[in-house]
Amino acid sequence: MRGRAAATRPPCRRRRSDKLWILTVSETTMRNTSQRRETILQLLVRDGAVQVTDLVEALGVSAVTIRSDLSALEAQGLATRSHGGATLTRTPPTEHTIRQKDAINQEQKERIGARAAQLVQPGDNIIIDSGTTTISLARHLREAEGVTVMTNGLNIAWELADAPGVDLILTGGLLRKQSLSIQGTQAEACLQAYNFDKLFLGVDGLDLQFGVTTHHEAEASLNHKMAERAKKIIVVTDASKFGRVSLHRIVQLERVHTVITDAGISQEYREGLQKLGIELIITD
Repeated sequence: MRGRAAATRPPCRRRRSDKLWILTVSETTMRNTSQRRETILQLLVRDGAVQVTDLVEALGVSAVTIRSDLSALEAQGLATRSHGGATLTRTPPTEHTIRQKDAINQEQKERIGARAAQLVQPGDNIIIDSGTTTISLARHLREAEGVTVMTNGLNIAWELADAPGVDLILTGGLLRKQSLSIQGTQAEACLQAYNFDKLFLGVDGLDLQFGVTTHHEAEASLNHKMAERAKKIIVVTDASKFGRVSLHRIVQLERVHTVITDAGISQEYREGLQKLGIELIITD
């Protein structure tokens, strides 16, 4: 996570080279693989293409490192390698604040949450990931009996705080205000003491090749740890997320047991998920 100084100063600035505008970044950002790749992706989105020589100069790392970064972005389907650089293949989805997300596809999310709640049985120990689809699930669990819920979502914890039949556990960690999610090493460490029956996971992207993804590195890391502690992984997402790839992968689709979505899912994704042996639940 960035400290206070990083929050008050832009991580990068533009300066003029002999031929084009390039990005210069702080030494910390240069050395962090995830942040460096985010910076490269930002340049790809802005300019449509990047050159290895320009990135070496701007980021202060070797050409070998830059080529590795470009190969990683290519493996995610976000870029295509070319001689001396790469071009943008697919624009990653824009990250919205949780308030903005609340207003998107509300009806679909409500139906998905209601259907997901039907999979929760008395005596279940479950994890509910932060998000605006998972908050709908939480609302439908307010009358549940004998259920233990761990969550990293501040909004989800608030929704279930006075639910009489729900024992609520919050992860420790640092609050990310953009998503109202608690994350970081404390959050990951507290998971190690528990085993769960089900994980209900919200995602920013779901791709048949690359798997389920999210925008933020720390959220992806915590979600991955959640998946390791749960017997069953249930992805809850509206159909707009299919075919999208964000920078950080949570898990491959082979790890997912169930996907709950709406009727907007394409035939390609219906067939693709079923071929992978994933239970597909489509709400009306």
